[in-house]
Amino acid sequence: MSVWSQVVGQPEAVAELRAAAEHASRVRFSTDEPGDDAEGRHGGAMTHAWLFTGPPGSGRSVAARAFAAALQCPRGGCDACQVCHTVLAGTHADVHEVVTEGLSLGVKEMRAVIERAARMPTTARWQVVLIEDADRMTEQASNAVLKAVEEPNERTVFLLCAPSEHPDDVSVTIRSRCRPLRLRTPVTSAIADVLVERDGIDAETASWAASVCGGHIGRARRLARDEDARNRREAVLTVPRSLRSAAEVFAAADGLVGAAEAEVVALTGERDEAEREELAVSMGAGGSGKGVAQAQRAAKAAEKDLVAKQKQRATRTRRDALDRALVDLAGYYRDVLVRGFGAQVTATHPDRAREVESAAREGSPEAALRRLEAVLVCREALETNVKPQIAVEAMVTALREG
Repeated sequence: MSVWSQVVGQPEAVAELRAAAEHASRVRFSTDEPGDDAEGRHGGAMTHAWLFTGPPGSGRSVAARAFAAALQCPRGGCDACQVCHTVLAGTHADVHEVVTEGLSLGVKEMRAVIERAARMPTTARWQVVLIEDADRMTEQASNAVLKAVEEPNERTVFLLCAPSEHPDDVSVTIRSRCRPLRLRTPVTSAIADVLVERDGIDAETASWAASVCGGHIGRARRLARDEDARNRREAVLTVPRSLRSAAEVFAAADGLVGAAEAEVVALTGERDEAEREELAVSMGAGGSGKGVAQAQRAAKAAEKDLVAKQKQRATRTRRDALDRALVDLAGYYRDVLVRGFGAQVTATHPDRAREVESAAREGSPEAALRRLEAVLVCREALETNVKPQIAVEAMVTALREG
């Protein structure tokens, strides 16, 4: 076993990263002792900035984290030592993970990480900066990262993860200074195997989850383990056949938005309350004596920042929940469309084959395409801050009209 076993269905990418990690172990730094026979600084298979791209669920951040472990591990990513365990757990002192729970990644956070990463490593050979959602960086944050990758410290490696190399995701200048690593959607059999071998899920459930997850390993795991996730998917896929009247249209919209809100409460409610209580304790709530007034002013400012952070997190959680529903809907109409044309391709929802067949017979391919476009328009509207209720109602109205 090695850290590369974490990267599912990406043999070409693993081979490239493994070669780079092996080369990195022989890189010679300016601070090394004279006579060190290690190879010259960055070159060949290793470089100081990488851009991991691939569709959702392809394992961009998983591959980047495995690469970080291989860079720091004396044995190239054995997955058995303390170094590998701390990197994979996100607690290694010289691996700085940047994960945003909000809508964007700001310049203040990026500058702080870049400053830390410019120092000498404390326990390893490299300082590694892993940015999970590089596509969410603000323009100012992108400029800060650009400056860092243009003038890198010899011991610093940047690992950026984004859906694609398109300028909407990563600026052209940053992309031009990174070595690209493109991941693909894992095949169904590879996803099913990892669910069985790593998660202990029975073969039948694993096969079903892998076939309906759209190539998203995390989604497959949730569907296999979480009954609520299965119920939410089932509720979404009943929408196309339940839009017979205007009342049902609005009921469907309310159901989709309500399910997203319920997920927000389930995922963030207790956490928000715990964060508020922790902040109150740390700021000396209930204290008395000198300095109390000043402490209370500081507490109010900190509370305001926390509330803003929690609102951003809730908004992103809501959008992500709705987006999963819309992706399932888009997959349904995609299946209807290709079935209408008689194309022999793998279905997105193979467990709905009979229903898709019926929908394809009852409607035209043109109507299926219009409905698919309505779902995609709704996704775009949500990304541009249109209120979810308005965007979803417009979509289900278009779905009913065909």
